[in-house]
Formats: sequence, C-alpha cells, structure tokens
Amino acid sequence: MESGSGDGSTVPKMDDYESLISTTDVEHLKRVWRREKAAPEIFQFESALIGRIKEQIQLTEETVEEFVEAKTDPLTVSLYQMDLDRTQFLLRSYLRIRLQKIEKYMFHILKMDELFNRLSKEEKSFAERCCDDLKMHLEDCVLSRLPDNYQSILKQSIISEETDMVPKPQLDTFVVCKTKYYLGHIQLEDGDNGNPDDRGNQRHLEEPFEMEPNVLYFVRYKPIKKFVEEGKIDLY
Repeated sequence: MESGSGDGSTVPKMDDYESLISTTDVEHLKRVWRREKAAPEIFQFESALIGRIKEQIQLTEETVEEFVEAKTDPLTVSLYQMDLDRTQFLLRSYLRIRLQKIEKYMFHILKMDELFNRLSKEEKSFAERCCDDLKMHLEDCVLSRLPDNYQSILKQSIISEETDMVPKPQLDTFVVCKTKYYLGHIQLEDGDNGNPDDRGNQRHLEEPFEMEPNVLYFVRYKPIKKFVEEGKIDLY
C-alpha cells in the first residue's frame, strides 16, 4: 500500500518498507546458503545479515503469537508461519553446512589465517575445540601406540615435507553457476605457458571462456572463484 505526499508522488508506508527489507534479506540469505552449499571451501561469515535475519525471525514469531491470540484468520496465520519456517530452515541449514565444513577441514582452516578469519567468533571457538579434542583422542587411542616416526597427526611420517594427512577443499570440483552480467576472459584451464607435456607434445591454452547473463554453466570452481567471492557469479 502507498500513501500520497504533498507533491502528488507516492511513497511506501513503513509496513511495506519493512516487508521489502525482509524479502531482500531472505533472498540474500538464500543466495549465500546456495553458495555455501555448492562451493568446496568456506566463505566469510555473513554476520550482519545473520543478525538481521535473527531479528526478523523473532519479530515474525511475536506477530504469529499475536495473531493466534487475536484469533486472526487461520489462512493469514498459516502464511506467516510458512514464511517463518522457510527463513528458519535457511538459517539453520546455512549454519549447519558451515559447521560440517569446519569439522571436515578444521586443521587446514586453523593453519590458514585467511580461512580462519572467515569464521564467526563462535565458529572459531568450535574449530579450536574440535582440533584439541581430536588430537587428544588420536594421541591416546592410536598415535601413542605407533613408532615415533608415525606419531604426527598432520603428516604420514616425520620425513614428509607437507602436512599430507590434512584434508583440504578440492577447488577443482565442478559447480553449477550463473551470472547476471556478461563476463569475459575467464581462463578455465591453469596456465602452463605452452610448455610441452610428458610426451613432448606442445600444450595449447584454451581460449578464454565467456559467460552470458542468466545462463547456467557447469565449470570447475577454481577459475571462477574470485567472481563468486565478488558476488558476480551465483552458485546453484
């Protein structure tokens, strides 16, 4: 609904404005949920968005309770409840997916400042506790019974040059994606400067890839990683 202003123009009422903001936040949550679900790595925690979503959930819960007490039309109550259930599902699933990634890649995340700083305060505490508990469990139940050369929780043996026992996100995973913009000059294959392969054959770099707006593509995540982080490409 709209109310008129003195110059004949119309401006939205506060209820319509709050509804618009709510819809925008829920749609934003849906996008970051899809991105977190589809991508192999963990993204920056959306603290401001999650804070607003929690406030909106609380307000909607209070509204539903008021409607029930006032014996408002059951259909209206049902519609508000459906919207509330949808938002709660998205929020819980978003947080659950992030926790699953932290559990799977906790040692890798803890040693990479860039990834660790993407976590919320609660997620950082969770990751540190998980690492400490897992280390203690493995040392007590397994590692202490192995030869000294094989008692590392991060390496297969002490002579290993890398932490080859630490799971890492597979950035070469294929993802389904779409963009609202025209994007050109995307190099889908890692550049090797035309060096010959193992058989002595000259390698040829693929032509840069182009993405048309609103078209679904199935590509490796790594080449489009920066576009996803910048919000130019959505994952599905």
